[in-house]
Amino acid sequence: MSTRAQLLLPPVVVGVALLVAWQVVVVAGRVATFVLPSPLAIAAAFGTVAPDVARAAAATGLTAAIGLLAGSVAGIVAAVLAARLRLLDEVLTPLSAAANAMPIVALAPVFNALFGSTSPVPRRLVVAVAVFFPLFVNTARGLRRVSPVHAELMRSLAVGGWAVTRHVRLPGAVPFVFTGLRLASSLAVIAAVVAEYFGGRQDGLGSRITSAASATAYPRAWAYVLGAVLLGLASYLAALLAERLLSPTTPSRRTR
Repeated sequence: MSTRAQLLLPPVVVGVALLVAWQVVVVAGRVATFVLPSPLAIAAAFGTVAPDVARAAAATGLTAAIGLLAGSVAGIVAAVLAARLRLLDEVLTPLSAAANAMPIVALAPVFNALFGSTSPVPRRLVVAVAVFFPLFVNTARGLRRVSPVHAELMRSLAVGGWAVTRHVRLPGAVPFVFTGLRLASSLAVIAAVVAEYFGGRQDGLGSRITSAASATAYPRAWAYVLGAVLLGLASYLAALLAERLLSPTTPSRRTR
């Protein structure tokens, strides 16, 4: 058995076992559909509304992608500035922690009131705020982990601070940036789905889940939840692929 198959087999087996147990519990326990639909009922509903799930996932995915890009750029730039300017570090670090502690359910209505619930801006801002913290923290951590040998070499050559950041700190922080990106990729989808609960255009997965649940179509609501799960997995795999392509010397690959 190949190494990749050995890595994939355990989660697949556990996932199948959980689905079987779920089906048995729902059927044997006669659990009501509004409490918890069975996996087979959800699969049947997913097959029925698959085209609409795909359209809603595309809308939610666009919101998540734009917010992820904006939040990632802001987090990386803020981390670079904080690594160079101590005063800015002392200001940005507690602010980023406060933004991370703020619940999405509080941000979405506020942004809707500021920019209008029919605008896509509030949802994208919610995603950007949600992904800012993991990118900022991980990038800042990577920028501070400079090899003493490299730091001494730069000092001996009288290299300026920004040049050191560009040629030494940033390349060394790349693995940490991608760690933050992998964390933020799934978080972006979650933030986008949650932001869609609070009005706006009814074209995303969040609004579809809400409307299906309001109509007591619970298997259909879970089908849209499944669409959100698949979108989150696709976002994570895209971030992982980007790391593989753009960061070939990450620690995880060096140890193989």
